[in-house]
Amino acid sequence: MTNNTLSLKHIIRKSKLTANAPLLIMLHGYGSDENDLFSFASELPEEFFIISVKAPYPMQPFGNAWYAINFDAEKGKWSDNEQAKESRDLIAKFIDEAVKAYPVDRDNVSLLGFSQGCILSYAVALSYPEKVKNVVALSGYLNKDILAKDFENNNFSNLDFYCSHGSVDQVIPVDWARQATPFLSELNIKNSYAEFPVGHGVAPQNFYEFREWLNTKI
Repeated sequence: MTNNTLSLKHIIRKSKLTANAPLLIMLHGYGSDENDLFSFASELPEEFFIISVKAPYPMQPFGNAWYAINFDAEKGKWSDNEQAKESRDLIAKFIDEAVKAYPVDRDNVSLLGFSQGCILSYAVALSYPEKVKNVVALSGYLNKDILAKDFENNNFSNLDFYCSHGSVDQVIPVDWARQATPFLSELNIKNSYAEFPVGHGVAPQNFYEFREWLNTKI
């Protein structure tokens, strides 16, 4: 089911619960769209109200992005951090809209992000921890340059992260992903990290593992 009355286009899967359902928001990767991660929806616990969101910047010839990446830059690729911050705030605003528009529990919001969507999930949760409870961070990394100013003063006591990465990821080096664990642990944020012998994607074993993890968050 599609709904375009909120600030970001999205598709939904309703929960079997008619009120106060745990909310799971999916954020796709660079060059993809809202249908990509939504393919997981039918396999995830029925209690979750699932929203898969479309990133705001259309790409040619197809797909969308949360922010621009310039692959022709002299020193390798670079990310448009200002655009990323705008998307971070847009997602935070969307969470507020979604908990008003749908029969969900505003105190049980989970983000599931892949690649660029994962990078934004870290940024939203650390910048606005009062809006998010759980994060499934797939095949991305923590970009400190797009976190809110003075974010370290936030209260992170309700946050929990499941982070995973492909050990042979050719798009985002696994070393970048590994840096999240010490960073989150230093802030006393609950987190777990797993690696799987794949490239830039989600292995079946990875899917089963984060599904079980989400199951404990209902």
